[in-house]
Amino acid sequence: MSKGVSTSTDKNIVDKSRSHRNAAVSKAVRTTRERLQAGPSNASGFDREMLGLHIDSMLQGAVAMPIFILLVAGVGVHLSGSLDLVIWAVMALCVHAIGILIARRAKTQDIAAEKVPYWRRRFMIVQIALGICWAAFVIQDCDSCGEINFGFYKAAVILIALAATAMTTFLLRNALLFTFIPVVLAIAGLTLKTGNPGYMALTTVVTTSLIFLVFMTNRMHRANVHVLSMQSEKDDLIAELEVAKSMSDEARRRAEEANLAKSRFLASMSHELRTPLNAILGFSEVMSTEVLGPLNNPIYKEYTGDIHRSGQHLLDLINEILDLSRIEAGKYDLNEEAIQLVEITEDCIGMVQLRARTKNITITEQFEYGMPAVWVDEKAMRQVILNLLSNAVKFTPSGGEVSVKVGWTAGGGQYLSIKDNGPGIPEDEIPVVLSAFGQGSIAIKSAEQGTGLGLPIVQAILAKHNGQFILRSKLREGTEAIAILPPKRVLQSIPAVEDAPAIERRKKSFA
Repeated sequence: MSKGVSTSTDKNIVDKSRSHRNAAVSKAVRTTRERLQAGPSNASGFDREMLGLHIDSMLQGAVAMPIFILLVAGVGVHLSGSLDLVIWAVMALCVHAIGILIARRAKTQDIAAEKVPYWRRRFMIVQIALGICWAAFVIQDCDSCGEINFGFYKAAVILIALAATAMTTFLLRNALLFTFIPVVLAIAGLTLKTGNPGYMALTTVVTTSLIFLVFMTNRMHRANVHVLSMQSEKDDLIAELEVAKSMSDEARRRAEEANLAKSRFLASMSHELRTPLNAILGFSEVMSTEVLGPLNNPIYKEYTGDIHRSGQHLLDLINEILDLSRIEAGKYDLNEEAIQLVEITEDCIGMVQLRARTKNITITEQFEYGMPAVWVDEKAMRQVILNLLSNAVKFTPSGGEVSVKVGWTAGGGQYLSIKDNGPGIPEDEIPVVLSAFGQGSIAIKSAEQGTGLGLPIVQAILAKHNGQFILRSKLREGTEAIAILPPKRVLQSIPAVEDAPAIERRKKSFA
């Protein structure tokens, strides 16, 4: 089994009850979303963008209108046999060319917002001139052609031109209306002049089509403005989110740096504090055992015992802080080897047995013997077991019972369960006791208080072994702490065959 264990769990000690949402980011998102949903589309704010789209549309379709004009002129010359339509075609092509030249010039310039009305007027003048050309086409006549044939030809051309203009100028407000007002006036003038029912019908059809297409192009224009508005506000939202994310990343980076600096400081100070403490412990032990001679005053001997016990307690606290700082700093390396979980559990029980007897606490064992070895850090696992056993003995009342179980998990791993019948932990305080320096209300009231680092260190050590720590507790019923090692830590993947009673006992133990 490889000794390379992932260090992604170095910072496993967290308070899972806390919310990690960034308030500033949340507020920025909420404000922008409300503006996006409630903000009205401002058409005047997008005139520059709409003019740019119209210019692009003109340049992309620059060839279509000349082809149509040449086709109209060719058919007209064929029907009438006159070259008048050639002159009209040249005039219309010149107007169209002027419009394309204006569009090309506008494309090369960065049109400022205050220049938009100027360029719109220039394009509208081109459209009006083109409308005059179409009006000139309408008044064309052919004496040699059949009246019905030439009239049908002009009507078809005008309607096609009306539709084509509507499609190419809807981005320029009112362009279609100004282009075909001269055409409608020309047809109406012919109707009044000749009284021809055909021209009357054509006037009605063209006028109705113009009104309908003006209505449709206005709707298309508003739809494009709305799309631009949504795109603009989406860009604003993305920009604000990027800023908020940048601020959040910077805040997180600073917090991680501060946390790392704190961990390094704790690690350094713990080493510095342990050096004089070892001297205090050594000399106090020499004095309390009277190695260099008896102490004449028995009170002094009692004091030296108090000094030794207090120093040992302080050393234990410093060692816990050192372990925590090493884990958070990513400097806690595992020295793995094959061990028997049952054996080290029995050794740890022997170490706390004396303290349990002084409180008249019974420790019961329920082990599954014959299990294969596990690949773990022995020192770390002893620390896990001793922490859990010490907590159980500490919070179990006099005359109580602590139950220790070691066995197989359902997935093929191994587990250690330590259960006491102490006061228990309220359910809402479990995340607190699992956080660094967190203590429940029972521990705070207890005379035997610690640093609140025992369970977080247990959780972190098991996480570095890719294991799991489960804490179950009910108020006034007791607490059960379960340490689970995964199947890949077991050196034999298939357990020995068990008899039916053993299997039944194991099932009851997990019930």
